[in-house]
Amino acid sequence: MHAFTKSSDEVFLGHWRSPSGVLRWVIVNRLDQALAAGATAVALAFALATWDRWLRRRRPHELVWTVSLVLFCLGAGALWWGTARGWSPASFRIFYLAGAILNVPWLGAGTVYLLAGPTWGNRVRAWLLVLSGLATGVMLSAPLRAPISGTDLPEGKVVFGVWPRVLAAVGSAVPATVIFVGALWSAWRVWRGKTPALGTASRQVQLPKRLALGNVVIAVGTLVLSASGTFAGRLGKDRAFAVTLLVGIAVLFAGFLVASTAGAMRRVTRTQPATA
Repeated sequence: MHAFTKSSDEVFLGHWRSPSGVLRWVIVNRLDQALAAGATAVALAFALATWDRWLRRRRPHELVWTVSLVLFCLGAGALWWGTARGWSPASFRIFYLAGAILNVPWLGAGTVYLLAGPTWGNRVRAWLLVLSGLATGVMLSAPLRAPISGTDLPEGKVVFGVWPRVLAAVGSAVPATVIFVGALWSAWRVWRGKTPALGTASRQVQLPKRLALGNVVIAVGTLVLSASGTFAGRLGKDRAFAVTLLVGIAVLFAGFLVASTAGAMRRVTRTQPATA
């Protein structure tokens, strides 16, 4: 995220005498808006796809994915609004809650349902409901340590105190690791001809290589979503965040589409858990 120094309005005023400076500011600002709008559109399409699948099949992992992707929509939409109209305390709180704290944990819950079965998935979902309530309360009441204005993305460590930043760190790192490791583990199991699930969860895999490929693509999308800091030096922090958000959610969507056509999830009764 962008360091909370000069706002875009200040940069614009500093270049108002230079036509090239004005043109560059307009192009950069419009590009950031387009990236945020694209991320919102892709997340919305992804959410509608998982929602449609849940309505038809009533599988719990598709419901928690839908919750996650609605949160992605809210976070990306707040980014779009802030870039286009200027940030406010309300829009940044929505962006931080939906985009930095809650969306990845709910996405990770889908991985738990798929790989560990409904018992563990329901436990994780219960904890996520508690986390979501706690995080919402924290974000509604957290005092601001710096003013929020302009179209530059504020930096969380400058605006908020400890608790929102702790929730964001935990909500991004741990679930992202679960998704990444789970996707690679599932691909490896399928490639070896094993069932890509544990416990009472099982899958009828019709196209194992396609499922393995889809899981690898999902792992790549998770890495991209975590890579904004890597690209910040080359693209700038605002641009890096918008690019990784758009590309990451698009790659995740592609992985979902590839993997979802390769097999079906079903519950079976087993006397022993699946082993390697």
